[in-house]
Amino acid sequence: MTDDPFLTHRSLLFTVAYEMLGSAADAEDVVQETWLRWADLDAGARGEVRDPRAYLVRVVTRQALNRMRTLARRREEYVGEWLPEPLLTSPDVAEDVELAESVSFAMLTVLETLGPTERAVFVLREVFELPYEEIAAAVGKTAAAVRQLAHRAREHVA
Repeated sequence: MTDDPFLTHRSLLFTVAYEMLGSAADAEDVVQETWLRWADLDAGARGEVRDPRAYLVRVVTRQALNRMRTLARRREEYVGEWLPEPLLTSPDVAEDVELAESVSFAMLTVLETLGPTERAVFVLREVFELPYEEIAAAVGKTAAAVRQLAHRAREHVA
């Protein structure tokens, strides 16, 4: 196990970004931007971070929201349909992977109909089961507003 919180939580950060963005390349870019922000903190500032996991999830969420807004503006100019890219997997569990990919693809397509903040709240709450207060800090809203966004997103997805 490593002492670097970024490396410890890198897989979680990638998953948060991927679930929000639907693109492995974009998720990797967001994770790299998060690492750069973490690396820019001096040792004293890192020591003052009470919960590095929550801090890193907050940074990756905000970076992903920024990327989603940028991508949405680009898609407004694009004429074709946008669909999320699937993650590459090994062929040895093909049937299970195919079913999981189809469900994942369907969910990403549904998530695309949510606004960026609703999508972030839904993913952080429903997929990662983060507390409303932590999500509120990540998206810059109150806990009450996050509860309402989560409720609306769940109804929309259902």
